[in-house]
Amino acid sequence: MNRYDVSFVIPLKNEVETIEALYRGIVENTAPLGLSFEIIFIDDGSTDGSFDVIKRLSREDNRVKGIRFRRNFGKSSALSAGFKLAKGNIVITMDADLQDDPVEIPRFIEMINKGYDVVSGWKKIRHDPPSKTLPSRVFNKLTSWATGVDIHDFNCGFKAYRNEVVKSLDIYGELHRYIPALAHSKGFTVGEIIVTHHPRKFGASKYGWERLFKGFLDLFTVVFLTRFIKRPMHVFGSAGVLLFLIGFVINLYLVFYKFITGALIGNRPLLTLGVLCMILGIQSLSIGLLGEMINNLTHGQKEEYYIVEEVGIEE
Repeated sequence: MNRYDVSFVIPLKNEVETIEALYRGIVENTAPLGLSFEIIFIDDGSTDGSFDVIKRLSREDNRVKGIRFRRNFGKSSALSAGFKLAKGNIVITMDADLQDDPVEIPRFIEMINKGYDVVSGWKKIRHDPPSKTLPSRVFNKLTSWATGVDIHDFNCGFKAYRNEVVKSLDIYGELHRYIPALAHSKGFTVGEIIVTHHPRKFGASKYGWERLFKGFLDLFTVVFLTRFIKRPMHVFGSAGVLLFLIGFVINLYLVFYKFITGALIGNRPLLTLGVLCMILGIQSLSIGLLGEMINNLTHGQKEEYYIVEEVGIEE
């Protein structure tokens, strides 16, 4: 059984000015609900004394926990470490820069209690520079279309989860942006609420246009993991058949052209294209077959289902 009603998982890097204010905001907005809670700070390679503040808060309040990475490993690693430690029935993630308002905490808990497994914040009105908001808008539109998850703000770090959701996720690389999509692919329900977004008072944003490129590459990974990981032939085989047919039609046309006109076709670029398409098609089909063989050999080593309820089952 979980020991707390709520776990707050807060990754941070160089946020020494904001940690204590965030802690007090969480306490002020959670304690009146009568819920037990813990606050887990994950120091992702800070160099400004952030962990010293966390240690002091932990001495003053045993609900505060903290871990510190040897260096900066990224937000996905920080969240993954926090998720493993979280013992709350509900897990809430927040950014440590005070742009997420702790006043919203009761609304997240209310949405989870209504039956949602994941509740994502939507910073509808943002107070960030265009270098951050424009890439985010492009990213969110593309991600929603590609994953089929109808939310507006995948990048918002203010989210709430049932504990079983975070325990089922394997977050690495830059996949923290796609947690709602990964959860949705496993059958968990995803909701969204509009949240207040405050201007950054301290430090500078650590994100910009470069994360749009990284996020675009990670989107391919997420789409493959959520749709084709157990059926690789569907993606590689489809591409292979299409390429092979294109090459076959091109070469068939050239054969008829030679018989009808008697012209030489060996030096025509179209022949090279046709042969190349057929070769690429065969290679893609082969990759799909290899993927299916690997999937067949590893089938059963990991469950492909997630039980939501049991009855009459003895431990």
